[in-house]
Amino acid sequence: MKPAHGVWALILFLIIAHQDIWFWDDTTLVFGFLPVALAYHACISLAAAFTWYLATRFCWPSDQAPSAQGRDTA
Repeated sequence: MKPAHGVWALILFLIIAHQDIWFWDDTTLVFGFLPVALAYHACISLAAAFTWYLATRFCWPSDQAPSAQGRDTA
């Protein structure tokens, strides 16, 4: 399995996990002050950031031509 397939699997998992309907009525507090639904979304956000890191690490094309930024165009 290529790393890109794993990244796509993580993206699909995050799409499904983001649709949380099970914490809407839960009044439990995490660490005594944070509602469990907000804590869940904070964890989803951290997982999304990590997935984006993996996507740029393993799925970004490495055979790009050098940028034209350093070239003289005149």
